[in-house]
Amino acid sequence: MKFNSREEIIALTPQWKGDRMDDGRPYVPDRYLKALRNLTLEEVWKPIFVKGYESQFEGRLKTLHDDGRKLIGRAVTATYCPYRPDLDEVVKNVGRSEGRSGTYNQWVIDSLTEGDVIVVDMYDKIYKGTFLGGNLTTAIKNRTKTGGGVIWGGVRDVEQMKKIEDVQVYFRGIDPTPIRDFIMTGFNTATRIGNAICLPGDIVFGAGGGVLFIPSHLVPEVVDGAAKTQVKDLFGFEMITLNKFTTAQIDKNTWTKEMLDLLMEFIETDDRAARYRGMDWSNEYDLAINGDPTDTQSAL
Repeated sequence: MKFNSREEIIALTPQWKGDRMDDGRPYVPDRYLKALRNLTLEEVWKPIFVKGYESQFEGRLKTLHDDGRKLIGRAVTATYCPYRPDLDEVVKNVGRSEGRSGTYNQWVIDSLTEGDVIVVDMYDKIYKGTFLGGNLTTAIKNRTKTGGGVIWGGVRDVEQMKKIEDVQVYFRGIDPTPIRDFIMTGFNTATRIGNAICLPGDIVFGAGGGVLFIPSHLVPEVVDGAAKTQVKDLFGFEMITLNKFTTAQIDKNTWTKEMLDLLMEFIETDDRAARYRGMDWSNEYDLAINGDPTDTQSAL
């Protein structure tokens, strides 16, 4: 058993071809994290879903703040199970051999760096399953700057937590009890949050009432794809208003060359679309000309 193993993290994320962090997690550049703050949940979700990543979203969570703020950052994952004395002894011995001290949840907090978000499977434990309180949330703020957490379990000291600026936390429930009777079984391994799966280095996108885990190697495509969805929606609303195209035409996954030509004109001449200029639409033109064998129904 190893915790936060660089070799295992790299083996888990072979499709990532870019830079990596010291612990081996994919290092998705900050510019993509910044771009994601301007996107909606649905815009980010679609490019992932159509590629077969159908278990990346979980919406059965509460939020520390209900003011619309997003939670975006690089995932640091942790998995826990109920207490068993012999297993607890084994795991703590492993931790000591790796130079770890304190409680299991402190092991995770102590590893955080700027831009990280903790993703914790506390097996839906709320009573004595309060992974975060005021002190550890303060530690998250200090280490990550604008991060937070996704906890499939409980939190406590919520009034204190809410006073900590620039932090957002998703969780299952609140309980005044301190955390007790649990054991770490994985640290920066594949982690389940409800119906979703998260790998270390995935980008956590908390918005719109739930959390989406974006596979690191798909982030550039997702950001560009979401931006294209935005400008296509902007253009589509305009065309429907002017009765140039029907909603059925606009909602098709694959647009015709005529529609794409008009879209390009719209992007280049309309100030509302100025920030979308310079994007590559060659793939869309190729599908329009040669056909898309998967386009059998309207867009999701």
